Amino acid sequence: MHLDTATGAPASGPAALREPEQINAVPEAGAPPYDFPVGGNVKMRPAVHAPFFLRGQIGGMCQIMAPFAMTFDTRSDAGQRLGYYLSEQNVRADLVLGLPRGGVIVAAEVAGILNCPLDVLVVRKIGHPAHREFAVGALAEDGTVVLDQAVIGRTGVSQGALDEVLAEETARLKDYEARFLRSTRPPLKDRIVLIVDDGLATGATAEAAVQSARRRGAVEIIVAAPVASDNAVERLGRSADKVLALIVDPDFDAVGRYYRSFPQTTDEEVQAALNARAP
Repeated sequence: MHLDTATGAPASGPAALREPEQINAVPEAGAPPYDFPVGGNVKMRPAVHAPFFLRGQIGGMCQIMAPFAMTFDTRSDAGQRLGYYLSEQNVRADLVLGLPRGGVIVAAEVAGILNCPLDVLVVRKIGHPAHREFAVGALAEDGTVVLDQAVIGRTGVSQGALDEVLAEETARLKDYEARFLRSTRPPLKDRIVLIVDDGLATGATAEAAVQSARRRGAVEIIVAAPVASDNAVERLGRSADKVLALIVDPDFDAVGRYYRSFPQTTDEEVQAALNARAP
């Protein structure tokens, strides 16, 4: 059914044909977000506090239209919702790659729903020397480095300060590789890969992951996340073959804002998720 975005009433006439489908997309707590056979029509469960989503207008993504943010219970909940959405969109991949650490938990749920093997693609954010939570770039496997030169120049980051951060994050990247990479990991050459994170703020780490996957021979790269900023989507649209998100919020603040529970993911949780769906 098509709705009039101004009144909320069912649309009629030519407008009903032009507008993409709108759906009530938030299930009751504890209930699966969708109830449908793979490839079939979505049957939504009763919902609470549910914003309307406009689907199909921006690169096949969902975009939040409500003045308040949809909230996921946990990363697992977000992964289930994302997985069912990707299944509904007939997304097909040979391999799901989670970005550690939190992205692996989301990716594990997606991989289970899409019946794909799961692996990790190790990345590290390069934070601003004066405010490490603010990304000015990212590192990924195989020596991939992405830097936002415009931001670095605009905020007056010295080369010496940047080099210190790069050295620290390179060491952490190697540590992550030692913890999470397996000797039996599958090759990416000539494969369709689905890169999943728990949220896309600047898009820097996901862009580094995309570049790394390209260097390893992936034939098609899809990036998916439960929530993303519009800037991240625009940025990744220039490097990935497709970008998919449940929420694209122009007023994006922080990934944790969209989760009721957003603790730091432990190494043990990442390893357990990877072992459960090892290729």
